[in-house]
Amino acid sequence: MAQSTEAKILFSILACRQSNAPSHNRTRKFRIFDGRLSFDPGSKVVRLPYINYLRELGSTFLNTYTNSPICCPSRAAMWSGQFVHLSQSWNNYKCLDANSTTWMDLLERKGYCTKMLGKLDYTSGSHSVSNRVEAWTRDVRFLLRQEGRPVSQLVGNMSTRRIMEKDWKNTDKAAQWIRQTAAMSKKPFALYLGLNLPHPYRTESLGPTAGGSTFRSSPYWLTKVSSELVSVPKWLPMAAMHPVDYYSTFTKNCSSDFTEEEIKSVRTFYYAMCAEADAMLGQVISALREKGLLDNTVLIFTADHGELAMEHRQFYKMSMFEGSSRVPLLIMGPGLKSGLQVHQLVSLVDLHPTVLEIAGISAVGNLSGHSVLPLISTSRNVSKNEHPEWVLSEYHGCNANASTYMLRVGHWKYIAYADGISVPPQLFNVTVDKDELHNVVLRFPDVQAQLDKLLRSIVDYPKVSSAVHLYNKNEFAAWRDSLGRNYSEVIANLRWHMDWQKDILANEKAIDTWLHHSSRTFYN
Repeated sequence: MAQSTEAKILFSILACRQSNAPSHNRTRKFRIFDGRLSFDPGSKVVRLPYINYLRELGSTFLNTYTNSPICCPSRAAMWSGQFVHLSQSWNNYKCLDANSTTWMDLLERKGYCTKMLGKLDYTSGSHSVSNRVEAWTRDVRFLLRQEGRPVSQLVGNMSTRRIMEKDWKNTDKAAQWIRQTAAMSKKPFALYLGLNLPHPYRTESLGPTAGGSTFRSSPYWLTKVSSELVSVPKWLPMAAMHPVDYYSTFTKNCSSDFTEEEIKSVRTFYYAMCAEADAMLGQVISALREKGLLDNTVLIFTADHGELAMEHRQFYKMSMFEGSSRVPLLIMGPGLKSGLQVHQLVSLVDLHPTVLEIAGISAVGNLSGHSVLPLISTSRNVSKNEHPEWVLSEYHGCNANASTYMLRVGHWKYIAYADGISVPPQLFNVTVDKDELHNVVLRFPDVQAQLDKLLRSIVDYPKVSSAVHLYNKNEFAAWRDSLGRNYSEVIANLRWHMDWQKDILANEKAIDTWLHHSSRTFYN
């Protein structure tokens, strides 16, 4: 049977054919893609013809969440099928071991012809020094801007279509592999393509250590956006923000004033970047159709996380708000229902057992997820739907100064932090409060108590938070020792250099105090 294409806020495609079924293949995409764009009303904001194609001929999951709203830990959950606290995927630097078994490994052992292209990003040791140091020092009592101010950038003209050249090159390689290898192989095949789009580009004017805060597109892709439908999100006053959200807004360099024009521009350019990513999905679909493989290929489109695009006075991800934590999931293929909208809560750990069930492979090990195939299959010969009525997401990385745990159950979203005591929780009714501006935790203490009990039955989150806190201290201390006399110069020139250098001695002292303090400090 064929496998799927998933696309996300990180973007990737996987395609494969099953050995014990009549020539079924799979394709998948993955990257920073807001899941709300894959169905109405969000889908009306930007024209995404190939995602709409999957929606019409496949199944759309309306409530899909990342298990961690940042690149590497999210992908670690997707590849391993385990929650990030089980794999200890704490940040973009600490994820799976290089020899960890993924579902792609299991497909290869089953006899699949496999190919992985583009951004993989699920093993430890990658990403910038700034990124890992910011994650390690999140408990330090200082407040430093770590990102460039989000901006939009217009490039090219109406004929400029290939803006993210690296992604296009990998997409071309994927299409070529389908035509020259997959189509000629007698084996079932699996293809994974990971894209960067629609992740914002590095802001080059801020120097070599800068992060990605530039939303870049061309007039051609901007024509795909219905500008009159691009909204200006409502914001809470800074003083009314939850302390962790305040920290995120400040460290993401979003605490200064923005005009409505600036906000709409960032959002418009983000949607245009989504349109360019959608066109890459189209290239893969075209290659499959050209070689007569489309009808027996399962396509899965999802993302590792979303993009806030100035919602809640933030950009990027690293948040449990819907724009950051909700991702697309569309699955199309033989034996699967068409035009179906699935309301069941699901998350990325469910993809591991889903892929295995499609391929006829028995799941091994202690998986956190459950196959979604029973929800969308036209056949009765599939596993029983045993999916729980909740999803879990957690975050332990940079731009949030406390470990964060989100439990979505029904219309409730419960967010707990750190040890469950030192940082107040949040509770949102996402059905009536779609903008998540009204934390009702004090109004519904019984709901909070019930959801916190359920959360603790899934993960001992105070214990996990303590483990992350100790990990951060040990890793930072080892890194500092490795630099010797160069430490002061190196740390002063990371992404936070503009704020750091305003008071170097005070910032170094804050780190020393944190390192040698015996008790845990969870937020500023």
